[in-house]
Formats: sequence, structure tokens, C-alpha cells
Amino acid sequence: PHSVPSGSTTTAAPSGSNASWVPDTPLVTPEEPYFLMTSTAQTVSGFFVWTALLITCHQIYMHLRYYSSPNEQRHIVRILFIVPIYAFDSWLSLLFFTNEEYYVYFDTVRDCYEAFVIYNFLSLCYEYLGGESAIMAEIRGKPIESSCVYGTCCLWGRTYSIGFLRFCKQATLQFCVVKPLMAMITVILQAFGKYRDGDFNVASGYLYVTIIYNFSVSLSLYALFLFYFATRNLLVPYSPMLKFLMVKSVIFLSFWQGMLLAILEKCGAIPKINSPEVSVGEGTVAAGYQNFIICIEMFFAAVALRHAFTYKVYMDKRLDSYGRCAPMKSISSSLKETMNPGDMVQDAIHNFSPAYQQYTQQSTLEQRGGAPVSRSHSNLSTRDNEKTLLLSSDDEF
Repeated sequence: PHSVPSGSTTTAAPSGSNASWVPDTPLVTPEEPYFLMTSTAQTVSGFFVWTALLITCHQIYMHLRYYSSPNEQRHIVRILFIVPIYAFDSWLSLLFFTNEEYYVYFDTVRDCYEAFVIYNFLSLCYEYLGGESAIMAEIRGKPIESSCVYGTCCLWGRTYSIGFLRFCKQATLQFCVVKPLMAMITVILQAFGKYRDGDFNVASGYLYVTIIYNFSVSLSLYALFLFYFATRNLLVPYSPMLKFLMVKSVIFLSFWQGMLLAILEKCGAIPKINSPEVSVGEGTVAAGYQNFIICIEMFFAAVALRHAFTYKVYMDKRLDSYGRCAPMKSISSSLKETMNPGDMVQDAIHNFSPAYQQYTQQSTLEQRGGAPVSRSHSNLSTRDNEKTLLLSSDDEF
């Protein structure tokens, strides 16, 4: 047998069914410490993560302390929870970086929550404007502005209708179903060795999960944008631009970040780690980079969300007539109410039910005065809804 010089390295040919598509990538050996495995990476990411957690948890506490507009603040608190979930999940994945399968399970929790955030942002906009009936009173019958820049060129000649609002809700709710379903499928495929990040082989589940997820999230964000495009003038008093950009960037940019890293991995730009002590594939290394970047980004997201969804506008709206803050018991019960997804389930049943039949609830204020429901009376809509107005059957989007 031939001896191998101590100063040289050998690269074994990859084995298995994926050998044809895996490019030749350099191996990281113990003599070449990898950044993601160092204490420096864990310390830097941990600093940004825990700072983001402190900023956001304080903001959530203040919203619950001044929980004077539950219909709005319920959705705001849910949106804010994206920072702790994204940041802590990514940091845990980074700590268990050398365990190739752990990050898939951690990221499943993170990915499921982002669908919940998109739905809650749309629902928050509904609450700002006084609900479905108040929105329709403002925009129904108006022509949809055709613009290639805003993605509405295919809607030329159409007008806003109750079908438009239903489409926006359905498009966001479908993501709340598709994303958890794809996450569960990913976990199952991972357990059977049929899933690996960056593996675009037709025999691997990654390609199909990515296509379905990409279509679903794009449809959801497009519907969110359509709603914003239709109501942007009505939402001006609520400074929606920063809110919209933050929600869209946290979810959409993080997705394309992962896609870019998967492409770099495919091109051989991301090395694998293979040594007697540690063996980590390129897909796990790419996911490690993604998690490290997210840890840092969540700090800036926490700062931006603190300004976008400030609690100060609710400080003067006390829960009692004496101007006292909510006691801890109320704060804990408010948190429990906030995280209850029952309203989303009811909304899904309402919007996907065959009995929907193009209706919208109208306030009895309209019945009494004959005038459209004003946005200033949005807080009365929940207790004044006593009749439904059936719209024409051809009122489709």
C-alpha cells in the first residue's frame, strides 16, 4: 500500500444517489476552524438575539399593560412575537449547528409562525379601518388602478368589490394552511432521508417543497399588497408604510436569503465540514449562515418594529375610569387571549365557506341613519352588527 504524505489531504468521491449533482467543494478540517463553530459566532449572535428579545419583550409587556384596544393590540402583539420566535429559534439552531437534523425541527416552528404574522397584519388593517363593511363603504365600485409597477395591470377594467376583500383574506389564509403542512412534510421527509437543503434533485423533496412554498408565500404577500394598494389612502393616519415594509421584509427577504444560500451551495461556494470529530453537509452549513444572519437581523427588526407598532398611542386609553394601569392578572389574561388562534379559525371558516355568498355585515348605525358606517365608529361595530346585507351574485373579483 502507498503511504500518504502527512502534509497532503485527500478528497473521497461522494457516494450515494446524489453523487452526480454535488459539486467538488473544499473540506474544512480541524486545522481550519470554521467560523460558525467558534465561540465568537455564538457570542456575537447571542448578543444581538438577547438584545432583540429585551427590546421586543418590553414592547409586548407595555402593549399588554395598556391593553385598551384589544381588537387592534391582539394582532400587534402577535406580530411582535415574530422577533423572539425568529431570533431565539435561529440562535438555538446555531448552537446545535453540528447536529445536521436539529435545525430542520427548530426552523419548522419559525416557518409556521410567519404565516400567522401575515394573516394578523391584514386583520390589523381591517381593524384600523373599522371592519369589512366600513372598507366596502369606502372602496366599493371604484375602478382598480392599472399599473405594471404595482402588479395590477392584469386587473384593468375591474372595480373593487366584496369579492376583492374575500380574495385578499383567502390568499393570506391559504398560506396559514400551506406553510404548516409543508413544514410537517419536511420533517417527515427529513426522517426518511428524502430532504436536504439545497438539493434540487428531482428525487429529493426540497425541490417540490420550495416550489409550493414559493408560490404560496408570493400569493399571500401579493394579496397583502393588493389590499394595501386599495386602502393606502384610508390607512394614512396609521402610518402603514413602515408596518407594511417590516412585515414584508422579515418574511419575504428571509425566504430569498435562504434561496440565495441554497444556490451558492449548489454552485460549490459553501464548503462542507468533514473530519473525524464533525461531519456537516453543505446544506446544514448554508442553513447555519442563514440562522447567523437572522440572529443579527432580528435586532434591527426589533428596533424598527418598536417604532412601527408603538404602544404610546394606547397609553391614554385606560381600561378603567380612574386612569389606572392593568394589574398583572389582567396582563396575563390578555396575553392568553392574544395567543388564542380561535379568531383565525373562525375567519377561515367564514371566508372559505360555500355559504359566504358575497355578504358583508352592516352596522345598525346604517339602518338607523341611512349613512355608511364611519371609520370613527369602528369600535362600535362588534356590538352593533345585527343584520346582513346580501350583495348581488355577480359581485365577484
